[in-house]
Parts: sequence; C-alpha cells; structure tokens
Amino acid sequence: MIDFNNPTFVANPYEQLKELREFGKPVWHEGMQIFLAARHSDANDVFRNKSLGRIFTDKKPDFEWETFNWLHSDSILDSEPPKHTRLRSLVAKAFNRNKIEGMRPVVERITQQLLDAIDEKVKSGENFDLIAEYAEPLPVKIIADLLGFPESEEHLLRPWSQSIVKMYEVNPSEQYQMEAKIAAAEFAEYVRSLAEHRKKNPGQDLITDLAMVEENGEKLNSHELVATCVLLLNAGHEASVNAFGNGMVAALERPDQAELLRKNSRAITDTALEEFMRFDAPLHLFERTATVDTELGGVKIERGQKIAALIGSANRDSAVFERADEMDLTRDPNPHIGFGAGIHFCLGTPLARLEMSVSLPALWEKYPNMRLAGDPVRRPTFVLRGYESVSISA
Repeated sequence: MIDFNNPTFVANPYEQLKELREFGKPVWHEGMQIFLAARHSDANDVFRNKSLGRIFTDKKPDFEWETFNWLHSDSILDSEPPKHTRLRSLVAKAFNRNKIEGMRPVVERITQQLLDAIDEKVKSGENFDLIAEYAEPLPVKIIADLLGFPESEEHLLRPWSQSIVKMYEVNPSEQYQMEAKIAAAEFAEYVRSLAEHRKKNPGQDLITDLAMVEENGEKLNSHELVATCVLLLNAGHEASVNAFGNGMVAALERPDQAELLRKNSRAITDTALEEFMRFDAPLHLFERTATVDTELGGVKIERGQKIAALIGSANRDSAVFERADEMDLTRDPNPHIGFGAGIHFCLGTPLARLEMSVSLPALWEKYPNMRLAGDPVRRPTFVLRGYESVSISA
C-alpha cells in the first residue's frame, strides 16, 4: 500500500495513484485507518455525500491546542450543516462576486508591481524565482489587501500559514506540531486585534464587512470571524501558489504547451488555469467521516470510519478525461474537482480564477521566451503539492 511520506512517491505520485484506481472502488489503507477514494466518481461522492461529515477532531491536550482547535472547528472548511450552512451564508454575503470582481484593479496593480521588481533582475542578467518572487507574494498581497492587513506586516502571514497547513500532511512531525501551535496562537491574536479595531473604526475591507454582516438576526461570533479570516488566507493563497507553480512547471517542461502560452496566453487563459488545477493538483487529499453506516463506490463505510477523496488521482481518471496523463491547456470541458464539490466547493474559487486570469497572461506577455533555468525544487509534502523554488531564465 502507498507510503504517503516516501520521497519517491511524493516526487511523482501518479503511477501509484493509477494503480489505486484500477481496484475499481475505494481501498482501505490499514496504516492510516482510512478508505482512499481514487476514482473521479468516488472522490466526487466523498465531497457530496450527506452521510459523510467534515468532522474536526480536537488535538490533545486541550490546553496546548485550544486556539488551533477552534480555528478549525469554527471555520467553514471543518464544519457541517447546520453550522456550515449558517457560516457559509454569512461569509458569502460579505465575500461575494461583486466584492471579488471589484478586486481586479488591485490584482492588476500588484501583478505589475511584482513584474517591475522581477524586471530589475532580468535586466541585469539574473534569473528569477517564479515561486518566491511571483506566484507566492501575489495571492498573499491580494488577500492581505482584501482583509485590510497593513502592508508593512504582510511578511508575517505566509510563515504563519505555512506552519498551520503542515498539520494537514500525513503524520506531521513533532517539530511541525509545535510550530503549528505557536503560529495558530499568534495568527489568531493578530486577526482578533485587527477585528476589534475595525468594529470601532470601520473600513472598506473584508474584516469590517465580516464584522458587520448579518442575516436573519445571525452574525459571526469572535471565534468564527477570526477563523474565517485565517482560512481565507491559508486556503486562499496555498492553492493559488501551488496551482500556478505546478502548472507553469508542467507547461515549461512541454514545448507544445509552452508554445500555446507564448503565442496565445490571453486567449487560452480560462482553459489553461483549469488545466493547471487538474493536471498537477495543488491539493491531493480531503478527508471526511461517516456519520452513519454508508455505502460509497461499492464499499461499506461504518459510522466513525474515515474516507479521503484523492483529488489529484480523480483528476487523472481516464474514465472522465481523454488523454488524462497529458497536459492540454485548451481542454474543454474540464470537470476536475480541484476546487472541491458540493457544499465544500471552495468559496474562494472566483478570486483564485481572477488572480490567475490576470497574472498568467501578464507574465507570458512580459517574458514570452522564458524557460526553466535548472531543476525545480519540490516541497516534500503530498497533501499540499507544490514547489519551493522554480528558477526562470527570461
């Protein structure tokens, strides 16, 4: 059975994931004590099945993990109806499509600022790091602007986020656990302080909107507001960074796909960003728990047992995608589940699409002849799949 911490598997999981799909049903992983749903149909059902719950299990001991625990239990991601319905309705009222589309000038401005900084290096003959200098700061700056974080404190956000999301990996180390506890406490206190200030001094930012939003007499409480802001940053930028980096590396490794972007980046942006999400998924595993005895994909999942949607595997299922192991930036339709499905379809999807629809063609139009300048460096993680650095010669 798959060892999710094996460096060889992490480097290229797709062959072994294909073998899992060939079982034709979810497979029990004894070491993890969880069913693995590798086929598209089964993984999609994991997101949508109402007998499965996104049940967050408190980390122990309580006094050490208190903040980390409520950051998750009071978030949209780790709750189920009716709490999830209430939270999503309130957040969606503030974080709506008009709010997101109104961010376009901000996205364009930040994109141009990053390209200007990169150009200083390129003009002096240096390579640039696609991750550290473009894919990573872009969504962090955009979400920081959206939430109203001071620009001088943006540097705090990415380290906090990275420390927290390492807990989503399979069997996180003691070091990762310690860093996650500290980051959760610091991040929560930072957002709580900002939120309290905004309640007294309202602004034009999303924290203000979340503090003020009300529906049918319901409002977000303090923990829910903080948890929502932390989730927006963590989920909102991790997926964007990894999707952009993974997709760009895959395209640059394939001359025919790089040529498409070189000549037609703006025309094919919509299909290209969906293929970025499909071909080398930024999130590979999403776990749920049976709230009652449930049948899914031909197997019985007993109450309390867990099942995981293997998103990267589902997105390479040849039963759904023609030439599933080939990148095709013009692929349409593209029913990938990289953004989730059902009630757990990512609320930030429109923002992620907006970011990539601006930043992808802007980069290719600026540097149409860019290429990889060495081997990209992978992050040593499976669940959140991405690159640490990608050196680019323009």
